[in-house]
Amino acid sequence: MKYRIIVLDLDGTLTNRDKIITPKTKEALFRFKDQGGVVVLASGRPTYGVMPLAKELLLHETGGYILSFNGGRIIDCKTGETVFARELPVESNRKIIGLAKEHGVNILTYEDEVIITPDSSDEYVKIEAAVNKLEVKEIKDFEAYVDFPAVKFLMLDDGDYLALVEGKVKAALGRDFSVYRSEPYFLEVLPKGIDKAASLNRLLDRLGMTKEDMIACGDGYNDLSMIKFAGLGVAMENAVLPVKNAADYITLSNNEDGIAHVVEKFIFS
Repeated sequence: MKYRIIVLDLDGTLTNRDKIITPKTKEALFRFKDQGGVVVLASGRPTYGVMPLAKELLLHETGGYILSFNGGRIIDCKTGETVFARELPVESNRKIIGLAKEHGVNILTYEDEVIITPDSSDEYVKIEAAVNKLEVKEIKDFEAYVDFPAVKFLMLDDGDYLALVEGKVKAALGRDFSVYRSEPYFLEVLPKGIDKAASLNRLLDRLGMTKEDMIACGDGYNDLSMIKFAGLGVAMENAVLPVKNAADYITLSNNEDGIAHVVEKFIFS
C-alpha cells in the first residue's frame, strides 16, 4: 500500500451529523487495518472523549493511536501507554484566564475526567460536555482554583466575536503558545509547538514512517496543520474554506461516507 497510516479528525469527519461512525466507513477502516494499516484518531477532544470511538474501531485490540487535546497527548490504544504528553506551564494559567476575563468570554479546562469552568450554564460548555460525555464542575474562583498544569484551555463565545478575540489573545500571549480555533465558538490555547501536525511528526518518528505514508482527513481550522503536512491532505466536503483550499483532495461530506470514499479511492482502487 502506498499509504500506511490514516489520520482522522472525529467531529465532522469520521462521524456523521449524529456523531456516529456509519457501517460503510467502519467496514472500510477495518479492511485497511486488516491490510496492516494504522488508524490514528486526531481530535481536539480530551482523551476520555475519544476513547469510545477508538473502542468502536477496536483499536484497543488491533492497535492504533489516539492524538487528543489537538496533539497535547498521544496514546497507544493497545498498550494504554502515553507516548507523548505536554502541558501548559502553571505560571501561564493566570494570564490566560485573565485574558478571557478581559475580553468577556467564558473559559474551561479539564481536571481528570471533568470539565471545570466559571460558568457551567454557558451553551458552549454544554456542547463540549455533551460531545465528550463529561461532567461539568462550576468553579467560581477559577483563577485561584486552577493551580495545576493544564493540557489546554478553551475560550468560548459566539464565532464572530471570538474571531476578533483570537487576534488579541495571540498578540498578548506571543510565540510561546499555540492559539487557534477548533470550532467557530472554541478558541484553543495550548503549549507552543502543539498542533496536530507537530504531534503526528513525533508519532511518525516512533513508527519509522514518513509523512508520505500518511493520509490526513479533516474539516475544521485545527485540522489545517495536518492537512498541509500529510502526504495526502483530504478535506471533507463540509470543511471550512481554508481547509478545502489547503487540501490535495476534497472528498464527500461526513454524512455521505467521505472517509470510506477516501479509503476506497486511494488505498484499494
